[in-house]
Amino acid sequence: MDWDAFFTLHSDLPREGPGDRDSLDWALSLAGVPHDGAICDAGCGPGDDIAGLLAHVPDGTVEALDLYDGFVAQAARRFITDPRVTVRQGDMGALSGPYDLIWSAGAVYFLGVTEALTAWRTALAPGGAVAFSQACWFTDRPSDAARAYWEREYPQMTDIAGVNAQIAAAGYDVVGQRPLSDAAWEAYFTPLEARIAELRPGASAALAAVLDENEAEIATWRAHRAEYGYLLSVVRPA
Repeated sequence: MDWDAFFTLHSDLPREGPGDRDSLDWALSLAGVPHDGAICDAGCGPGDDIAGLLAHVPDGTVEALDLYDGFVAQAARRFITDPRVTVRQGDMGALSGPYDLIWSAGAVYFLGVTEALTAWRTALAPGGAVAFSQACWFTDRPSDAARAYWEREYPQMTDIAGVNAQIAAAGYDVVGQRPLSDAAWEAYFTPLEARIAELRPGASAALAAVLDENEAEIATWRAHRAEYGYLLSVVRPA
């Protein structure tokens, strides 16, 4: 991966993975976060979920962090005038808390489900919960094309039963689960497609390769969306 080319493509996009307000509202309502609660947005990307998180804690706070300083700067600009929001660069595997909710949209795979939940247990306030989305097979017989794509991109991907086994291994109970909708995927892919089209003319070889990879990701999901997606899980320590 040419990271300079990757960030050329991904800079100034609204979000860095599938997700939307409807799925966020569902998860936070299920988690029962208090109106003055503390939320951590772990792996916040450019911060597209922060406004939705704030809506559930109008008298609370959101601490957002990401490892990439470019995303941190973008998220910080979006909420520079809101004292309820803190945005910082940091390792989401080393949270301190205490948080009433740890929200992580599509970023847990960097650590692993069991590893992330285990690390976050001590960062949760009593009664706190974790809501996270994770790439997941929705069939036990994926097509050759879908399997080939994910074996390259994320060979550890498992099915719903596998995700639940990883949750249980960390000592958590599942409060609720549902797949992210097509609308949540398009919220990510539609701006990404526009950015690809903008950058394609005159792209360097390195950038063209990154554009091709992202177009392949979009095409694969649109052709095989019934076979896989992101599973949104709300979990709480047992």
